[in-house]
Amino acid sequence: MAGGRRLPGGGADPGRGGPTIRRIVLGSRLRRLRVRRGIGLDAAAQAIRASVPKMSRLERGQGGCKERDIADLLTLYAVTDLREREAYLALARGANTPGWWQQYGDLTPRWLETYLGLEEAATLIRGYQSHRVPDLLQTPAYAAALARLTYPDDSASAVARRVDLLERRQQTLARSDPPRCWQLIDEGALRRSVGGPAVMREQIRHLLRLHSPEFPEIALHVVPLHTSVATALAGSVTLLRFAEPDLPDIAYLEQLTGALYLDDPDDVERHRLAVDRLAAPVTEHTSTDAFLRQVLHAT
Repeated sequence: MAGGRRLPGGGADPGRGGPTIRRIVLGSRLRRLRVRRGIGLDAAAQAIRASVPKMSRLERGQGGCKERDIADLLTLYAVTDLREREAYLALARGANTPGWWQQYGDLTPRWLETYLGLEEAATLIRGYQSHRVPDLLQTPAYAAALARLTYPDDSASAVARRVDLLERRQQTLARSDPPRCWQLIDEGALRRSVGGPAVMREQIRHLLRLHSPEFPEIALHVVPLHTSVATALAGSVTLLRFAEPDLPDIAYLEQLTGALYLDDPDDVERHRLAVDRLAAPVTEHTSTDAFLRQVLHAT
Protein backbone atom coordinates (compact mmCIF):
# COMPACT_ATOMS: atom_id res chain seq x y z
CA MET A 1 0.00 0.00 0.00
CA ALA A 2 1.47 3.33 -1.05
CA GLY A 3 2.52 5.53 1.83
CA GLY A 4 1.62 3.08 4.59
CA ARG A 5 1.67 -0.46 5.86
CA ARG A 6 -0.81 -3.11 4.90
CA LEU A 7 -2.85 -4.56 7.70
CA PRO A 8 -4.06 -8.16 7.50
CA GLY A 9 -7.05 -8.11 5.15
CA GLY A 10 -5.62 -5.59 2.67
CA GLY A 11 -7.56 -2.64 1.30
CA ALA A 12 -6.85 0.93 0.32
CA ASP A 13 -6.05 3.96 2.44
CA PRO A 14 -9.43 5.66 3.07
CA GLY A 15 -7.92 9.10 3.67
CA ARG A 16 -9.12 11.54 6.30
CA GLY A 17 -11.84 14.11 6.82
CA GLY A 18 -15.02 13.68 4.84
CA PRO A 19 -18.39 15.45 5.00
CA THR A 20 -18.98 14.67 8.69
CA ILE A 21 -15.90 16.58 9.79
CA ARG A 22 -16.45 19.45 7.36
CA ARG A 23 -20.03 19.92 8.63
CA ILE A 24 -18.88 20.05 12.25
CA VAL A 25 -15.99 22.41 11.53
CA LEU A 26 -18.18 24.68 9.40
CA GLY A 27 -20.91 24.79 12.04
CA SER A 28 -18.43 25.54 14.81
CA ARG A 29 -16.84 28.39 12.87
CA LEU A 30 -20.22 29.87 11.91
CA ARG A 31 -21.32 29.80 15.53
CA ARG A 32 -18.11 31.57 16.57
CA LEU A 33 -18.73 34.26 13.95
CA ARG A 34 -22.32 34.74 15.11
CA VAL A 35 -21.38 35.04 18.77
CA ARG A 36 -18.52 37.41 17.98
CA ARG A 37 -20.94 39.69 16.12
CA GLY A 38 -23.50 39.52 18.96
CA ILE A 39 -26.22 38.12 16.71
CA GLY A 40 -28.91 35.88 18.17
CA LEU A 41 -29.76 32.43 16.89
CA ASP A 42 -33.24 33.63 15.86
CA ALA A 43 -31.84 36.45 13.70
CA ALA A 44 -29.42 34.04 12.01
CA ALA A 45 -32.25 31.59 11.34
CA GLN A 46 -34.36 34.35 9.83
CA ALA A 47 -31.52 35.33 7.50
CA ILE A 48 -31.53 31.89 5.89
CA ARG A 49 -35.31 31.44 6.01
CA ALA A 50 -35.03 28.60 8.52
CA SER A 51 -36.34 27.68 11.94
CA VAL A 52 -34.25 28.18 15.07
CA PRO A 53 -33.92 24.37 15.56
CA LYS A 54 -32.61 24.03 12.00
CA MET A 55 -30.11 26.82 12.57
CA SER A 56 -29.01 25.13 15.79
CA ARG A 57 -28.49 21.85 13.92
CA LEU A 58 -26.42 23.67 11.31
CA GLU A 59 -24.11 25.04 14.01
CA ARG A 60 -23.77 21.57 15.54
CA GLY A 61 -22.82 20.07 12.18
CA GLN A 62 -25.92 17.91 11.90
CA GLY A 63 -27.27 17.49 8.38
CA GLY A 64 -26.44 19.14 5.08
CA CYS A 65 -26.29 22.85 4.32
CA LYS A 66 -27.03 24.99 1.28
CA GLU A 67 -24.22 27.06 -0.14
CA ARG A 68 -26.64 29.98 -0.57
CA ASP A 69 -27.50 29.85 3.15
CA ILE A 70 -23.83 29.95 4.11
CA ALA A 71 -23.29 32.94 1.81
CA ASP A 72 -26.24 34.76 3.43
CA LEU A 73 -24.89 34.05 6.91
CA LEU A 74 -21.43 35.34 5.95
CA THR A 75 -23.06 38.54 4.73
CA LEU A 76 -25.02 38.86 7.98
CA TYR A 77 -21.79 38.32 9.94
CA ALA A 78 -19.99 41.01 7.87
CA VAL A 79 -17.47 38.64 6.33
CA THR A 80 -16.49 40.57 3.20
CA ASP A 81 -13.00 39.26 2.38
CA LEU A 82 -13.40 37.19 -0.76
CA ARG A 83 -10.78 34.59 0.18
CA GLU A 84 -12.30 34.12 3.61
CA ARG A 85 -15.79 33.76 2.14
CA GLU A 86 -14.53 31.23 -0.40
CA ALA A 87 -12.93 29.18 2.38
CA TYR A 88 -16.31 28.91 4.12
CA LEU A 89 -18.12 28.12 0.88
CA ALA A 90 -15.58 25.43 0.03
CA LEU A 91 -16.25 23.84 3.41
CA ALA A 92 -19.97 23.94 2.63
CA ARG A 93 -19.45 22.22 -0.71
CA GLY A 94 -17.30 19.57 0.93
CA ALA A 95 -19.90 19.07 3.67
CA ASN A 96 -22.44 18.08 1.02
CA THR A 97 -20.13 15.62 -0.75
CA PRO A 98 -21.07 11.98 -0.04
CA GLY A 99 -18.62 10.09 2.15
CA TRP A 100 -17.02 6.85 0.95
CA TRP A 101 -19.33 4.95 3.31
CA GLN A 102 -22.40 6.00 1.30
CA GLN A 103 -21.93 2.92 -0.87
CA TYR A 104 -22.86 0.91 2.23
CA GLY A 105 -25.88 3.10 2.98
CA ASP A 106 -28.31 0.20 2.90
CA LEU A 107 -26.37 -1.41 5.77
CA THR A 108 -25.36 1.59 7.86
CA PRO A 109 -27.91 3.61 9.87
CA ARG A 110 -27.51 7.40 9.93
CA TRP A 111 -26.20 7.42 13.49
CA LEU A 112 -23.34 5.11 12.50
CA GLU A 113 -22.42 7.22 9.46
CA THR A 114 -21.59 10.07 11.81
CA TYR A 115 -19.19 7.84 13.73
CA LEU A 116 -17.46 6.64 10.55
CA GLY A 117 -16.55 10.20 9.68
CA LEU A 118 -15.33 10.95 13.21
CA GLU A 119 -13.31 7.73 13.40
CA GLU A 120 -11.60 8.51 10.11
CA ALA A 121 -10.48 11.96 11.31
CA ALA A 122 -9.45 11.06 14.86
CA THR A 123 -5.83 11.27 15.96
CA LEU A 124 -6.54 9.21 19.09
CA ILE A 125 -9.04 6.35 19.39
CA ARG A 126 -9.18 5.17 22.98
CA GLY A 127 -11.74 2.80 24.39
CA TYR A 128 -12.97 -0.08 26.47
CA GLN A 129 -14.87 -3.01 24.95
CA SER A 130 -16.78 -5.23 27.33
CA HIS A 131 -18.46 -7.74 25.00
CA ARG A 132 -16.46 -8.06 21.78
CA VAL A 133 -13.11 -7.44 20.19
CA PRO A 134 -12.89 -3.75 19.10
CA ASP A 135 -13.99 -3.25 15.51
CA LEU A 136 -10.65 -1.97 14.24
CA LEU A 137 -8.88 -5.06 15.61
CA GLN A 138 -11.23 -7.77 14.31
CA THR A 139 -10.31 -10.43 11.75
CA PRO A 140 -12.64 -10.89 8.75
CA ALA A 141 -13.79 -14.29 10.05
CA TYR A 142 -14.58 -12.89 13.50
CA ALA A 143 -16.36 -9.89 11.95
CA ALA A 144 -18.46 -12.15 9.71
CA ALA A 145 -19.44 -14.39 12.62
CA LEU A 146 -20.38 -11.35 14.69
CA ALA A 147 -22.43 -9.93 11.82
CA ARG A 148 -24.37 -13.18 11.48
CA LEU A 149 -25.18 -13.04 15.20
CA THR A 150 -26.15 -9.37 15.14
CA TYR A 151 -28.10 -9.45 11.86
CA PRO A 152 -29.51 -12.99 11.63
CA ASP A 153 -31.71 -12.12 8.63
CA ASP A 154 -28.81 -10.87 6.50
CA SER A 155 -27.96 -12.69 3.30
CA ALA A 156 -24.46 -14.02 2.74
CA SER A 157 -23.73 -11.09 0.40
CA ALA A 158 -24.87 -8.57 3.03
CA VAL A 159 -22.56 -10.17 5.61
CA ALA A 160 -19.69 -9.99 3.12
CA ARG A 161 -20.36 -6.28 2.52
CA ARG A 162 -20.40 -5.62 6.27
CA VAL A 163 -16.97 -7.20 6.46
CA ASP A 164 -15.83 -5.10 3.48
CA LEU A 165 -16.98 -1.97 5.31
CA LEU A 166 -15.08 -2.97 8.43
CA GLU A 167 -11.89 -3.71 6.48
CA ARG A 168 -12.18 -0.28 4.85
CA ARG A 169 -12.38 1.27 8.31
CA GLN A 170 -9.40 -0.75 9.53
CA GLN A 171 -7.13 0.74 6.89
CA THR A 172 -7.18 3.91 8.99
CA LEU A 173 -4.53 2.16 11.09
CA ALA A 174 -2.39 1.45 8.01
CA ARG A 175 -2.03 5.06 6.89
CA SER A 176 1.33 6.78 6.89
CA ASP A 177 -0.09 9.00 9.67
CA PRO A 178 -2.29 6.56 11.63
CA PRO A 179 -4.18 7.55 14.76
CA ARG A 180 -3.03 6.19 18.09
CA CYS A 181 -5.30 3.28 18.95
CA TRP A 182 -5.37 2.46 22.68
CA GLN A 183 -7.79 -0.33 23.58
CA LEU A 184 -8.89 -2.11 26.73
CA ILE A 185 -10.60 -5.44 26.06
CA ASP A 186 -12.52 -7.23 28.77
CA GLU A 187 -11.36 -10.81 29.31
CA GLY A 188 -14.97 -11.92 28.86
CA ALA A 189 -14.89 -10.68 25.25
CA LEU A 190 -11.94 -13.00 24.56
CA ARG A 191 -13.38 -15.99 26.41
CA ARG A 192 -16.76 -15.69 24.68
CA SER A 193 -16.71 -17.85 21.55
CA VAL A 194 -17.71 -16.03 18.36
CA GLY A 195 -17.67 -18.24 15.28
CA GLY A 196 -16.16 -21.23 17.07
CA PRO A 197 -12.69 -22.16 18.40
CA ALA A 198 -10.85 -21.83 15.07
CA VAL A 199 -12.15 -18.30 14.51
CA MET A 200 -11.25 -17.30 18.07
CA ARG A 201 -7.73 -18.70 17.80
CA GLU A 202 -7.17 -16.76 14.60
CA GLN A 203 -8.54 -13.63 16.26
CA ILE A 204 -6.27 -13.91 19.29
CA ARG A 205 -3.22 -14.53 17.09
CA HIS A 206 -4.19 -11.39 15.20
CA LEU A 207 -4.28 -9.40 18.45
CA LEU A 208 -0.84 -10.75 19.34
CA ARG A 209 0.52 -9.52 16.01
CA LEU A 210 -1.05 -6.08 16.43
CA HIS A 211 0.39 -5.85 19.95
CA SER A 212 3.94 -5.80 18.63
CA PRO A 213 6.64 -3.35 17.55
CA GLU A 214 5.30 -3.61 13.97
CA PHE A 215 2.34 -1.47 15.06
CA PRO A 216 3.71 0.99 17.63
CA GLU A 217 0.61 3.18 17.47
CA ILE A 218 -1.59 0.32 18.79
CA ALA A 219 -1.69 -0.29 22.54
CA LEU A 220 -3.71 -3.24 23.75
CA HIS A 221 -4.51 -4.38 27.29
CA VAL A 222 -6.80 -7.08 28.67
CA VAL A 223 -9.03 -6.35 31.68
CA PRO A 224 -9.20 -9.51 33.84
CA LEU A 225 -12.59 -10.73 34.98
CA HIS A 226 -11.61 -10.27 38.62
CA THR A 227 -11.12 -6.50 38.12
CA SER A 228 -14.10 -5.09 39.99
CA VAL A 229 -13.58 -1.51 38.79
CA ALA A 230 -14.95 -2.56 35.38
CA THR A 231 -18.43 -2.45 36.91
CA ALA A 232 -18.08 1.35 37.18
CA LEU A 233 -18.61 1.55 33.40
CA ALA A 234 -22.11 0.70 32.25
CA GLY A 235 -20.74 -0.69 28.98
CA SER A 236 -18.31 -0.09 26.16
CA VAL A 237 -17.09 3.43 25.40
CA THR A 238 -14.86 5.00 22.75
CA LEU A 239 -13.09 8.32 23.28
CA LEU A 240 -12.08 10.27 20.18
CA ARG A 241 -9.61 13.15 19.94
CA PHE A 242 -8.87 15.29 16.87
CA ALA A 243 -6.12 17.56 15.57
CA GLU A 244 -8.69 20.07 14.29
CA PRO A 245 -9.17 22.70 17.05
CA ASP A 246 -12.84 23.15 16.10
CA LEU A 247 -13.57 19.51 16.96
CA PRO A 248 -14.07 18.76 20.65
CA ASP A 249 -13.19 15.43 22.25
CA ILE A 250 -16.10 13.02 21.92
CA ALA A 251 -17.26 10.06 23.99
CA TYR A 252 -19.13 7.56 21.81
CA LEU A 253 -21.48 5.01 23.37
CA GLU A 254 -22.97 2.55 20.91
CA GLN A 255 -26.22 0.68 21.52
CA LEU A 256 -28.09 -1.93 19.49
CA THR A 257 -30.33 0.57 17.68
CA GLY A 258 -28.56 3.88 18.19
CA ALA A 259 -25.64 5.71 19.74
CA LEU A 260 -24.82 8.61 22.04
CA TYR A 261 -22.28 11.25 21.02
CA LEU A 262 -21.20 13.17 24.09
CA ASP A 263 -19.16 16.33 23.49
CA ASP A 264 -19.89 18.22 26.70
CA PRO A 265 -16.46 18.52 28.38
CA ASP A 266 -17.78 17.36 31.75
CA ASP A 267 -19.40 14.25 30.24
CA VAL A 268 -16.30 13.39 28.22
CA GLU A 269 -14.04 13.90 31.24
CA ARG A 270 -16.17 11.63 33.40
CA HIS A 271 -15.86 8.81 30.88
CA ARG A 272 -12.13 9.47 30.43
CA LEU A 273 -11.55 9.22 34.18
CA ALA A 274 -13.57 5.98 34.33
CA VAL A 275 -11.39 4.47 31.58
CA ASP A 276 -8.26 5.75 33.36
CA ARG A 277 -9.29 4.07 36.62
CA LEU A 278 -9.95 0.83 34.78
CA ALA A 279 -6.65 1.02 32.92
CA ALA A 280 -4.36 1.84 35.84
CA PRO A 281 -4.08 -1.61 37.49
CA VAL A 282 -4.22 -3.39 34.12
CA THR A 283 -1.34 -1.53 32.49
CA GLU A 284 0.81 -1.81 35.63
CA HIS A 285 0.36 -5.47 36.53
CA THR A 286 -0.86 -7.35 33.45
CA SER A 287 1.27 -8.64 30.56
CA THR A 288 -0.88 -8.45 27.45
CA ASP A 289 1.17 -11.02 25.53
CA ALA A 290 1.11 -13.50 28.41
CA PHE A 291 -2.62 -13.05 28.90
CA LEU A 292 -3.42 -13.46 25.20
CA ARG A 293 -1.24 -16.59 24.96
CA GLN A 294 -2.97 -18.03 28.02
CA VAL A 295 -6.38 -17.45 26.40
CA LEU A 296 -5.11 -18.87 23.09
CA HIS A 297 -3.88 -22.03 24.83
CA ALA A 298 -7.28 -22.49 26.47
CA THR A 299 -9.31 -21.90 23.29
